[in-house]
Order: sequence, then structure tokens, then C-alpha cells
Amino acid sequence: MPRERANIRGVLLSLVAVASLAGCTGQQGAMCTLSDMDSGVSVVWRPADFKGPGGATIRVCVDGSCEERASGDGSEPFGRLSVRLPQDIGAKKLPVELTVTPAEGGSPVTYTGQAQLTEERPNGPNCEPVAWVASFRADPVKGLVSSEGFSLQGDQP
Repeated sequence: MPRERANIRGVLLSLVAVASLAGCTGQQGAMCTLSDMDSGVSVVWRPADFKGPGGATIRVCVDGSCEERASGDGSEPFGRLSVRLPQDIGAKKLPVELTVTPAEGGSPVTYTGQAQLTEERPNGPNCEPVAWVASFRADPVKGLVSSEGFSLQGDQP
């Protein structure tokens, strides 16, 4: 009798372990990875586009929050700057301002636009986290443009 109880206990513990592991895979049997992602608006650029003496300072403001950094030198393939937003911000439309200040000479140039935040789920459609994001490209002539089709090649539009 004690041996039967031990076997039943072992089977029950195995079933509990399998059930708990199945719960870690996400909803509806989907496998979820463990990537993290923050809500925010990002701007990318090719430093070679801002190749004047010393490059430029890139400043991005979204709904009153700002971040800035140097554009980088032409040897870097791309530059990127992100302004973080509250994780649960939702699908809002927010004002975005890009200011490019040449490092040596020249006046700052400011471009404005609107960011429509879209939902991103880096771990799969039924997995957490949910991030709300938008992205742009900083163009030295056009200002804020879509980052869709952004190429690291210097001769691409």
C-alpha cells in the first residue's frame, strides 16, 4: 500500500509540473519569448547625412519630454535616439519636434510632426509586454520622415 501511494504521489507531482510549465507558454498555447520593450518614439539617421564640421546635435521632443545626442561621425552606420513614454500610454497621437543644431556654425533647424503610436508585442501576439511605439528618420533636408525603408547605405533616399 505505501508503494502505491508513493507512485500516485509521483504521478500527481509530475502532472502538476507539466500543467505549470504549460501555463508558462502563454495564452492559447502560444510560445512566448522573454524580450522586453519600452513604449516610446524613436528617430534614426545616418551620421554621414550630418557630415558638416563636428556633425550636429540631434534633439527629439515628444509631448514635452526631450532627449538629445551628437549625430556621430560618418564612420558609424546609423544613429538612434528614443524618447520613452509611459508603458500603458495607448494608441495616441502625440506631437514630435526634431531640432538639428550644427556643431560648428549655422542655426538650429526645427521640424515638427505627429507620431501615431502603434501597438508592438515583441514576444508574440498573445504575449506581454505591450509597447506603444512610433519611429521616424531624421533627414537633413526634409526633417522628420517615415523610417519605413530606412537604409544604412549612403546613396539611398
